Amino acid sequence: MPTVLRKYGIRFHFYGSDMSEPPHIHASADGHKAKVWLTEITVADSGGFNKRDLARMIEVSTEHRGELLEAWNEFSKRVS
Repeated sequence: MPTVLRKYGIRFHFYGSDMSEPPHIHASADGHKAKVWLTEITVADSGGFNKRDLARMIEVSTEHRGELLEAWNEFSKRVS
């Protein structure tokens, strides 16, 4: 599960086992795990994060959307 980005203490990464789903990024911090869709930036699973952290995830995913999608495409080629 490669780490693509770290910001605000949140680790943004992929899991190779769910690359058949639409593009998304997993976010982990302090024992919580969330999932953000990248096609239309929305939280798929909040994983116990508070509203402030979820807002940060949306902010980071929006700001780095191109980079995250590029990493998604590269990683999906390697695991398929």
